[in-house]
Amino acid sequence: MPEVAKNILALVVSIIVVHLFYAGYVWPESAALIEASRAAGQSAPRNIVVILKDWEQEIAIILMFWGLYLIFEKSIAIMRERYLFNVDLLDGNGTTEEGDMAATLKTLEDLPEKIRRAPLVRTLMASLRRFLITQDVHNTSETIEASVDAMAQKQEAENSLIRYLIWAIPAIGFIGTVRGIGEALSQADQALAGDIAGMTESLGVAFNSTFVALLISIVLMFLLHQLQRLQDGMLVDTQEYCESFLLNRISAAGLSKADQNTGGES
Repeated sequence: MPEVAKNILALVVSIIVVHLFYAGYVWPESAALIEASRAAGQSAPRNIVVILKDWEQEIAIILMFWGLYLIFEKSIAIMRERYLFNVDLLDGNGTTEEGDMAATLKTLEDLPEKIRRAPLVRTLMASLRRFLITQDVHNTSETIEASVDAMAQKQEAENSLIRYLIWAIPAIGFIGTVRGIGEALSQADQALAGDIAGMTESLGVAFNSTFVALLISIVLMFLLHQLQRLQDGMLVDTQEYCESFLLNRISAAGLSKADQNTGGES
């Protein structure tokens, strides 16, 4: 399934699950608590269902679950490919003859698509193609650096949606703040007459939405930073792997060939 379709499906599932939870538990429970407090002449209690009852909080929670899916899906994909760094994908080939390197490239290209799409394997294939064309170690090293930079830019672009969610959730909370304060001001006459229940409930909407939204954004920001640590570590490991398993071998092969040529001339 394409990545865009999976992301949209995750959003739809989040909407359905959270809305069912609200319709089945949060709204009935909060309505009962608020009604009981009104009958007792008290303000609405600071219960979790009362804090979560408004639609701004519902949207924020939906986006939270969507953001969690995006973060964990990328994190699991990175951790699932970590084993590749412990495997010699070149398998001892490509060290002496151009034909061996061509065979190594063909072996990498014949790997299952899921493995072939791994950033490490893509970098190795691009580097091997460059070396087969140029027969130059320096050009191969530049190809590795360019591939790693391209991966970093790709990861940055993919994380932009998560960053948007982290920005959008507090914005939705501020919308609830504005809505609650507006409702509270519209009931100023009742408050002056001695009935402050409506005003306090509206102010509760304002503060609760901001509180929930900011709390969710803090959690998502922390998880995003952990994801970025994983991504940066993968980029560093990719470059080190290519230098250790590819550049060192082709450099040694070049020196060995030069020595052979020198010995032949002498």
